[in-house]
Amino acid sequence: MKDLSREIELSFIRADGPGGQNVNKVSTAVQLRFDLARSPSLTDVEKTRLKKLTGRKLSGDGVLILTASRFRSQEKNRADILARFYALIEKSQIEPKARRKTKPSQSSKEERIKAKKKRGEIKKLRRINME
Repeated sequence: MKDLSREIELSFIRADGPGGQNVNKVSTAVQLRFDLARSPSLTDVEKTRLKKLTGRKLSGDGVLILTASRFRSQEKNRADILARFYALIEKSQIEPKARRKTKPSQSSKEERIKAKKKRGEIKKLRRINME
C-alpha cells in the first residue's frame, strides 16, 4: 500500500444535524482533501479508476473531497475518514476483470421458449373462461 499521508489535507469543520450545543461549539466533522489530478504517487490508470469510483466526490479541478461526521468525536471521525480513503485507494489498485461475451446454451433457449408457451397457454385459457 502506498503512503499518501503527505498528500492528504485534513481540516476539521462543524458537523450538521442533531447534537445540541456540542454541534454548535465543537468542530468534530473531518474533511479530507486529496489532489488526485496532481498526485505523483498514483499512476494514470489508478487515477482513472479512482475518478470512476469517486464520482461526485471529485471537484472540478480534480480534488477528492471526503467528509466524515458519523461520530461525535473528532478522533473517531478522523480514523473513519482515513480508513474510507485508504479503502478507496486499495479498490482503485485492483484491476477489474474483463467481461467475456457468452451466448445462451441451447437448453436455456429451449427452457425459455417452453416457459413463454406455458405462460401464453395460461392467458389463452383465461380468455376462453371469460367468454
